[in-house]
Amino acid sequence: MEVSIGSPFLWTAFLAFVIAMLALDLGVFHRKAHKISLREAAVWSAVWIALALIFNGWIWMHFGARPGLEFLTGYLIEKALSVDNLFVFLVIFSFFGVRDELQHRVLFWGILGALTTRAIFILAGAALMQRFHWIIYVFGAVLVYTGIKLLRERNKEYEPEKNPMVRLFRRVMPVTSEYHGSHFTVVQNGRRLATPLLLALVAVEATDIVFAVDSIPAIFAITRDPFIVFTSNIFALLGLRSLYFLLAGIMDRFAYLKIGLAMVLVFVGGKMLISELYKIPIVISLGVVALLIGGSIVISLLLSKPEQREAERRPAVHVDQP
Repeated sequence: MEVSIGSPFLWTAFLAFVIAMLALDLGVFHRKAHKISLREAAVWSAVWIALALIFNGWIWMHFGARPGLEFLTGYLIEKALSVDNLFVFLVIFSFFGVRDELQHRVLFWGILGALTTRAIFILAGAALMQRFHWIIYVFGAVLVYTGIKLLRERNKEYEPEKNPMVRLFRRVMPVTSEYHGSHFTVVQNGRRLATPLLLALVAVEATDIVFAVDSIPAIFAITRDPFIVFTSNIFALLGLRSLYFLLAGIMDRFAYLKIGLAMVLVFVGGKMLISELYKIPIVISLGVVALLIGGSIVISLLLSKPEQREAERRPAVHVDQP
């Protein structure tokens, strides 16, 4: 196992930074539910990306080029994989009829839960790889399989009502048929009931757990340092909400992104499988990942249909559903 750059002080300082930023986000800037404007989403997206790059530069200066490149590559992979989440979030919000001004609340608590599950997955993955070296081949095989499956099922639509966690939650806790403002639960006739907003949150959380199974092994193919794995994951997640509101109106144009993501998973999975025979340099890994993701985005934008671009120019019509 490689020696981690993360001292107890660095872990504590980073966690304190994350808690402070989340408190600032929810307690100051988004204390009241409101529709996130394109300008606000763009500003916050730029802020989160800038913070990640500043942190990356700090790692580079204090620990050298290799950890810096590992963080940058890991962040790029996690950021790209998180974009795939956005398509699912869009379907979830549409299915449950979550109004624009309530979507930020769902994403905030959903990502807060994701931070916890990611931390557990990363610590478990690091412990497994330290104790059982052969687990790297299992992770690699899982990534290759997932990449091929994503490639074959890239046009398959996500169906929230078939999610096992959503179906289980409906059996455990009754759900109201209507929303009650920004409340996740409400008391009616002496009974505590869930609102559709909480059901949407459950779907978001369940989706992230599925994506974590792919994303955590993917970054372990780049670095074995738990601190770099965790920080790159967290920075990608922290900017996910603002990125959603920034890209929500043009997601249909990224038709070939799933192909790029599938190829990234196959590449990093293959890197794990051949790690004992040949270690692919981190610079090459960064170049391949950037080429696959960037190329799929460029091709998507160039080949998007004219009617898609025309639809984006027209104002969207939102229909509230119970």
